[in-house]
Amino acid sequence: MDPIEPGSPLSTDQRTFIDILRLRITGEVDSSTGTRARYSTDAGNYRIPPLAVVFPQHVDDVLIALECARTHQIPVTSRGGGTSCAGNAIGPGIVIDFTRHMNRVLHIDPENRTAIVEPGCIQTTLQAAAAPYGLRFGPDPSSHNRASIGGMVGNNACGPHATAWGRTADNVISLDCIDGHGRRFTAHTSHASDIPEVPGLAQLIDSHLAIIRRELGTFGRQVSGYSLEHLTPEKRRNLAAMLVGTEGTLVTILSVTVALVPVPTAPVLVALGYADMIQAADDVPTVLAHKPLAVEGMDARLVDVVRQHRGPGAVPELPEGTGWLLCEVGGENPEDSLARAHALAADAHTHATAIYPPGTQASALWRIRADGAGLGGRTPYDSLTGKGGEQAWPGFEDAAVPPARLGSYLRDFTALMQRYGIDGLLYGHFGDGCVHVRLNMPLADEAGVAHSRCFLEESAALCASHGGSVSGEHGDGRARSELLRFMYSPDLLDLFAQVKHLFDSQNLLNPGVLTAPMDKAHASQRLHARTHAASVEQARNLHPDIDPLDRYLRRPKARPILADNGFAFREDHGDFTQAIHRCTGVGKCRADISGSFMCPSYQASRHEKDVTRGRARILQDAANGQLIARIDSPEVLEALDLCLACKACSSDCPAGVDMAKYRSEVLFRRYRGRMRPLSHWTLGWLPRWTRLSARVPGLAAISNMVMKNNLIRRSIFSLIGLDTRRPMPSLQSGTFTRWARRRGLDSCVPQVEHASADEGQEVSQSDYCGEAQSYVRASRFVVVWADSFSQTLDDAGARAVVSVLEAQGFHVIIPEDACCGLTWITTGQLTGAKKRLTHLLGVLAPFAANGIPIVGVEPSCTAVLRDDLLDLLPDDPRSALVSGAVKTLAEVLTHIPKAERRLPDLSGIEVIAQPHCHHYSVMGWSHDRELLESLGAQVTIMEGCCGLAGNFGMERGHYDMSVAVAEHSLLPTLRSHPQAVYLADGFSCRTQAQQLAGRGGIHLAHLLAQGFQKTAST
Repeated sequence: MDPIEPGSPLSTDQRTFIDILRLRITGEVDSSTGTRARYSTDAGNYRIPPLAVVFPQHVDDVLIALECARTHQIPVTSRGGGTSCAGNAIGPGIVIDFTRHMNRVLHIDPENRTAIVEPGCIQTTLQAAAAPYGLRFGPDPSSHNRASIGGMVGNNACGPHATAWGRTADNVISLDCIDGHGRRFTAHTSHASDIPEVPGLAQLIDSHLAIIRRELGTFGRQVSGYSLEHLTPEKRRNLAAMLVGTEGTLVTILSVTVALVPVPTAPVLVALGYADMIQAADDVPTVLAHKPLAVEGMDARLVDVVRQHRGPGAVPELPEGTGWLLCEVGGENPEDSLARAHALAADAHTHATAIYPPGTQASALWRIRADGAGLGGRTPYDSLTGKGGEQAWPGFEDAAVPPARLGSYLRDFTALMQRYGIDGLLYGHFGDGCVHVRLNMPLADEAGVAHSRCFLEESAALCASHGGSVSGEHGDGRARSELLRFMYSPDLLDLFAQVKHLFDSQNLLNPGVLTAPMDKAHASQRLHARTHAASVEQARNLHPDIDPLDRYLRRPKARPILADNGFAFREDHGDFTQAIHRCTGVGKCRADISGSFMCPSYQASRHEKDVTRGRARILQDAANGQLIARIDSPEVLEALDLCLACKACSSDCPAGVDMAKYRSEVLFRRYRGRMRPLSHWTLGWLPRWTRLSARVPGLAAISNMVMKNNLIRRSIFSLIGLDTRRPMPSLQSGTFTRWARRRGLDSCVPQVEHASADEGQEVSQSDYCGEAQSYVRASRFVVVWADSFSQTLDDAGARAVVSVLEAQGFHVIIPEDACCGLTWITTGQLTGAKKRLTHLLGVLAPFAANGIPIVGVEPSCTAVLRDDLLDLLPDDPRSALVSGAVKTLAEVLTHIPKAERRLPDLSGIEVIAQPHCHHYSVMGWSHDRELLESLGAQVTIMEGCCGLAGNFGMERGHYDMSVAVAEHSLLPTLRSHPQAVYLADGFSCRTQAQQLAGRGGIHLAHLLAQGFQKTAST
């Protein structure tokens, strides 16, 4: 069955099938346009909208769904975390997502070291269940914190520790499964000689033993095609291992029994530096002689991407080189591990070595390697030249060769890349000969696709010439199924097709992938035709009924959406379409990762529609205009509605997706010249209203009194689109600037009596205050910029910032009141935001030009100047100047030598800190933590968004999600630390805690200022 024509309505028969399915199963069946768009692609290059997505509650639901599919001749695709890179988790019929409900660990047997899991069980869930027994599941792909065990079985996943513990196929004990004919059976590691579970299979295998023994099982990472070598008599008819890696084309998995291995004792990481990746590859055989647990290759350019994305401090110091091997070594105890590590380093053919015991540095290096698929999703961008930043695609991202051939293979492969003008960052499981690389193949038009096809065909032939496999762990899928003809003989390919016929003769299980069913008569006809073929090339023609690698590509259908007076999308060549295609689908946003903030709405709902990837898929589908017509279609607005605009993805997503920016751009395009929701005027223009209430005497007090009347407040909130369950934050009478002027603080640079260049910053004469100002002697100037929240709603933090900086000897300057336009940005009023930013540049640029740091108070507004400003006003030279001058308080204070800091002792003070999402994502919170710990505070850092997220939690329809997000970290932490100081620089973070937990919070500056007062009182 061909996929439904994109954008076409479902037929009557298809709707009848879906209706029947809904009636018969207890789980959900979703055929909405949005869900079909979200599940039309995985982490690969392809797009096939399904008829519907099924979320089974239990095994009976799966059995009923499969029965209905057979009756109505509807194809079935099994799906786990959707992280498959080869287009093998998408399909034209129903997609069964096992991860929503069938995701449990059913049993752990520590004595026999086994576990039984449902197919949707995430690998880290299994690891957590096994950890109390000192056990773990051996294979661990980089996507282990969002990949399901069922998906790992489907692709025969491996990961870095396959060097020690083998592939998934080597760790599966049995599979409870059902084939395409409806036969349910358990596949074990050994079966009777006739394999009665699948009639005719043993006879077919035994009649082709010679070709199986010759072409299959030649090295560990040969996972392409069907691993029929496991069914030979000498392998004891290991049907379980053979079914691993068949990508859902032969059976549907109902449960999996896996083997567990002991957790290694204190593994040590050894980094070996080489002149390039090829020399690193050449040394792999030497390293393998030491039997390491893992051997990973990492390119210097991958490390450079991390430094650009997360800052230099994100990468521990590495030994000299531009290519590295990361080798993990275990032992019987920590001392033994360390001794083995030193022995490995001594034998390596390099003097550039470093050894990292378990700890933060080793974890950081492993994290870089784990994020490779996302980090490699773009070629490195050069901000000076504007070059780079092209999309890099999977397609040939996990080819493998015998490790002894790895160096020579990489020489030939990199030469082939250069000949085709194709670039990519090399990394991978070098200990197993597996190379990962995302390639900037030109997939945007037909000519580029044709060029890419030629490259892929030559790449497959090259890999085969080195005795390799076109897939080393990700499966063949639609990306590589047709490339099997360069790797295997036509006779073996036809054998695969005959095996498919025995399991799924109607071709309903993941059709188009790997092979298609072929009966014995058809196979005999093809053998006869090949015998008389004119050439080898004719005999290697595309195998029938599998999808060609250039069919159903997603990117060529996407239309350019050029920047149009909103964001400039500088790093995406001015094209919104390129920006939204940053999402490669690797799904890190679905993972539970300690220290990560992404993605708060998914953490609350666990639904694909509420995760960064799901939203990106909707935007991508809108760019091709087929299922979803336009970028401002209702489905797009629905997908973005529960996005908190927290910007966590801009930091945590290895591909650099910034959904907050995309959301603002969509709202800008949707409502430009049209009527907006009332909440856009009330909350989007909030700085206007609060300035009015703060400046008009008595107005704030009257407003506060009126809004305490619940009936009045609910009526007003209902009218303007706010949630009536929310209290009204108190308005402030008077502004911070008025306070500063009463205190005598300058608004510009005062003249400095007898100041010389070596005493402080140089300032231009034009920035001096007028003659009426008093002369001041000062060695250091600093600007405190109070945003709209700190000006008119809660200026306690801004006042405290002034006090703390003055205590350090700074001369504090308070410029005229200027808004950054944050609330205009979050509501998509980008024209208004640009007006305010342009005015703000006029206020702040003179200070920045003189090298005077500008300290922000509210993190979200500080982040606007550090990030959004650069892409809203990229052609104004003052943007980069001001952005570079803006600092957080902690950044300024930690820059002062410790001996010169005048800060309080916080010993004995317990602090629970809620980093504002924008602070975490744009500026980073490491300086704040370093500062607090250096002062003796005991710091617990909350993970994730508070849930209010500016205007999000105030708007109608968002309250339940806002509270659910708060329950992820904020509220449980507040409950478990009732006596701790709640530290939150963000106004919304303090407001959320006050409204939901009755717990007041303070700004970092306020905490430090209070410390001064306590010190003075003692």
